[in-house]
Amino acid sequence: MRRIAVVGAGQAGLQLALGLVAGGYEVTLVAARTPAELRCGPVLSTQAMFGPALRIERAARLDLWADEAPAVRSVDSVLVTPPGVRALEFTMTLDEPAQSVDQRMKLARWLELLAARGGRVEYRTLDRAGLRKLAERHELTVVVAGRGELAGIFERDGDRSPFDAPQRALSCLYVHGVGSPDPAAGPRARMHALPGAGELYLQPALTLSGPCAILLWEALPGGPLDCFADRPSPVAQLARIRELLHTYLPWEAELWAAAEPTDAGAGLYGAVTPTVRRPVARLDGGAGEVHVLGLGDALVVNDPITGQGANSAARAADAYLRAITEHGDAPFTPAWMRDTFERFWRQHARHTVDFTATMLTVPDHLQGVFAAAAQHDDVARRLANTYAEPSDHAAWLAAPESTEAYLASVGR
Repeated sequence: MRRIAVVGAGQAGLQLALGLVAGGYEVTLVAARTPAELRCGPVLSTQAMFGPALRIERAARLDLWADEAPAVRSVDSVLVTPPGVRALEFTMTLDEPAQSVDQRMKLARWLELLAARGGRVEYRTLDRAGLRKLAERHELTVVVAGRGELAGIFERDGDRSPFDAPQRALSCLYVHGVGSPDPAAGPRARMHALPGAGELYLQPALTLSGPCAILLWEALPGGPLDCFADRPSPVAQLARIRELLHTYLPWEAELWAAAEPTDAGAGLYGAVTPTVRRPVARLDGGAGEVHVLGLGDALVVNDPITGQGANSAARAADAYLRAITEHGDAPFTPAWMRDTFERFWRQHARHTVDFTATMLTVPDHLQGVFAAAAQHDDVARRLANTYAEPSDHAAWLAAPESTEAYLASVGR
C-alpha cells in the first residue's frame, strides 16, 4: 500500500485525500483546523460551483448537500452607469445548475468522513522543517496550503502570472433575509458591473443556519467601493453595504431591508494577486533530495471575479487522483510531478487564468459581448457557460478577432 501525504484541508486537499483512501492508498492529511474549529470560525470563501465540478463531487460520493443547497440556473446581469442607472441588462442561463455550500460545513464534514473511511488526519501546522520530515516518511507529498510559510516554497512563474498586484479589493458577507426581485423565478444569482468602481455579485448558498445569500464586492483599489480596509464587524459591514447600495444600486437596497448577517463569522476581507507558481519544490535541510508537489491554491490563484476557485480545486484534485492511480508502482519523481501539473495546466488551469484576466481588465471586445448579450440570448448563454467551462474562452473571448467572428455569426 503506497503512502501519500496531503498538506492542506481545503476543497482540493480533502477531495484528493478522500479519493486516494477510496483507491486503497495509505493517506495522511495535515489540517490546520479541526471540524469544530471550522464550524465555529469565520467564513472561508464564496465557493460557487458549476456543473462540471459538481459532477466530480457526485462521482466521488461527496455531494452531501445536493438536495439542500439552492440550485442556481441563471444570473441576472446589469451594467450600471452612472451610479443608480441601469444602462444594460441581460440574463445568463446555465446549462447545468450551480450550487454553493459554506466551506465551514463542507470541509468539516469531509474531515470527519476522511477519518471514518480510514484516512489519518493530523491537526497541526507545518513549517519547512516539519514538511521535510513528513515528506521523508511518505512516497509522495502533495502541498495544497496556499498561505503561510509553506506558500512560499513554490517559485512564482513570471511567464504565466498575468499580474504583480491585486486587481480588486474584496469584501464578502453571508446574510439571511435578502429579497428577490422575482420570487417566482426561483434562486438566481445577480451581478452588477459598475465601470470605474468594480462589481457586485450575489450568490444564493447554503450555510450552517440554512439557505442564505453571499454578497461579494469586487472593488477597484482606491475606488468608491474600496471602503472596507478597516475590516468592520459583520453588523457594521452590513450597514456600510446598505449605504453603498442606496447610492449605487437603489433597486438592490430595497431588497436588503430585512437582511442580517448569518452569524458572527459572516464577514470576509482580502485582496488576491492572481499568480501561477512552479509545481515542484525541493526541500533542503537533510540528507538527500526531497521534493513535494503543489496543488490547488498553492500553485494557481485566481481573483474570485470568475468564481473559479473551488471549481479549479475540484478539477485539479480529480486530475491528480487519476495521474497517481495511473502511475501504478512507479516512483513519484520530480519529472512526473511536473508532467502531472503540466497536463492539468494545458487542459484547464491556463484557461481559468486567461478568462479571469479578461474579466478583470474588461477589454473593448468584451464590452461588445455584454452589449450583444442584451440582444441575443445565445450570447448570454454562452457567456454564462464559459464560467462553467473556461476552456471555451480560447474559442471566442481570448482575441478580438474570435469575438467579432462569433458575434457576426449570431447576427446572421
